[in-house]
Amino acid sequence: MTSSEFEGLITIGVLARASGLTASALRFYDDCGLLIPARVDPITGYRYYREAQRERAALIRQLRAIDLPLETIARILSGAPAVARQLLDHHVDDLARRAREAARIVAAVKESLEMSPHVAVSATALAEALEQVRAAAARTREIPVLAGVLVEAGANALTLTATDRYRLSTRTLVPHRQHGCAWSLVLDPKGLAAVTAWLRDVDEIVATPTEHALILAGDGAEHHSAVIAEPFPDHRAVLSALGPVRTRVVVARQSLLEMLEKAEATVQLAIDQTGITVSDSSHLPASVTGSPITLSFDPATLLAAVHTALGPDLMLDIAATDRPVVLRSATDGDLTTLAMPTRPATTPDENT
Repeated sequence: MTSSEFEGLITIGVLARASGLTASALRFYDDCGLLIPARVDPITGYRYYREAQRERAALIRQLRAIDLPLETIARILSGAPAVARQLLDHHVDDLARRAREAARIVAAVKESLEMSPHVAVSATALAEALEQVRAAAARTREIPVLAGVLVEAGANALTLTATDRYRLSTRTLVPHRQHGCAWSLVLDPKGLAAVTAWLRDVDEIVATPTEHALILAGDGAEHHSAVIAEPFPDHRAVLSALGPVRTRVVVARQSLLEMLEKAEATVQLAIDQTGITVSDSSHLPASVTGSPITLSFDPATLLAAVHTALGPDLMLDIAATDRPVVLRSATDGDLTTLAMPTRPATTPDENT
């Protein structure tokens, strides 16, 4: 570059000091086409600007200071004054809206700091979850905790679990909001039916744990559900020990339900690529992937698991004849139910 070509130009360092922008910011605005240098030294790559570009650089800094996107800044700098004013007014309105939202959130957070741990969820969803998992709870109180429902509040989740050692059902709900540390307790079955009925007439419920009860509050009313002060079985260990899926079956839930409702003794499910043969008589078409396998169930155990599933189709994941079968429904994928076969069943294919 000759000396005459320098006339009227300033270096990137001078423009940076004059505009309040850093040299790296000026290089960035060059790369995105917002502030292009008058000249770039072909050997050193150094950028030079015109004096008149100081005002544009300072304006860019001001607009970036109020969080305007680069695309909007480009439209403001290249458009008519009326368009620029409209874009600026729209941005200021958006900033005001965001400030109001931030103030609302801050007020809610400040209020929550004084509150006990709690979880707010859909009351209808909680009622459905209670009904679904309670089907797997023990019918007697020989072991009291197995008759109850475990409620766990964790990271953005409220999980309900029940098991009688032969069945296990767990359902996870996503809270509307949540405050405080993680907690868990076991609900006593006494009174749960009445609480479930009440929940169906409430919009949102706030669940707050105490030492002796779970307080459920909604629509100006409050219910105290008693708890069982015993440790709940480690159901996660059961889920993690299931092993890989050997056979997967997708079958019409209503058809399987009707078959099980007619069964009076142990029911046998012979599964192959054609579907499911129930107790050597009725055949149900099904989509089957994996190895043929035969399982036996107490009909009451499997019936309860199938009954609580939702949707027209039911998926069965089978690991082995002596491992629990996992039942899931496509319309309610966060509901997981386990049903334990009565005994290992053998077929010619079992020993291959």
